[in-house]
Amino acid sequence: MKRKVKIIKIDLDKCMGCRACEVACAAFHSNPKYASVNPARSRIQVFRNELKNVFVPVKGSFYTAAECAGRPLYMIGEKMQSGYEYGESVCSFCGAACPSRDLFKEPDSGLPIKCDMCETEPPLDEPMCVKWCLVDALTYEEREEEVEEEVKLEELDIGIQAMVDKYGLEKVLDTVARMTQKEE
Repeated sequence: MKRKVKIIKIDLDKCMGCRACEVACAAFHSNPKYASVNPARSRIQVFRNELKNVFVPVKGSFYTAAECAGRPLYMIGEKMQSGYEYGESVCSFCGAACPSRDLFKEPDSGLPIKCDMCETEPPLDEPMCVKWCLVDALTYEEREEEVEEEVKLEELDIGIQAMVDKYGLEKVLDTVARMTQKEE
């Protein structure tokens, strides 16, 4: 089966840490659109270390109940590196919404958020972060790839799983039951 794969490529040599991508993403995802700019709503966050002249845009990617999902590596110049080379934790470069930090979580509800490529109706030609990147550190690419069919969790499933992990199944079920009674 073929499917369209959408990718935002990040060129770390070009990123200057201006955070225009964060602002554009936050404004696009505000409710209503463009009504406010709360960087906590952004699906992309720029890790900044001005003293070492390192700026790394990190996209929100997935939800995990675990404390650490791995050790991401980045190609910086000609060298493969991780966050440890900069005296930072792996968390600085991780796109996961996890229990150990508040990044990539909806500020009002605490539910995980991830990059959705700004998919709307009508569709945009490219995500807002790419449109507003003034130095072309972010570029957008679409291509078709042969993939095996996979079962994907819907956004609602991921949100409910996050709530169960945070509050426990009993409390979530009790809350849903109370909400249903109020509607009747």
